[in-house]
Amino acid sequence: MSRPAPVTEVVTRWRVSCDGDDAAGLGHPRVWLAIAPEAGFVDCGYCDKRFVIDRDHAHDDH
Repeated sequence: MSRPAPVTEVVTRWRVSCDGDDAAGLGHPRVWLAIAPEAGFVDCGYCDKRFVIDRDHAHDDH
């Protein structure tokens, strides 16, 4: 059984960085994540934050 992501952020870049959110107690080392076009989202392996691509406004940087 999977739980929903604690935080979801809509982004316009296919590569994103995540270092958690110290205010929410999710801080961790910065990692770079790539959103697969097929999935349309990626979850951070440290804090489970979900990054969802806004396909209508996405930059072609993948």
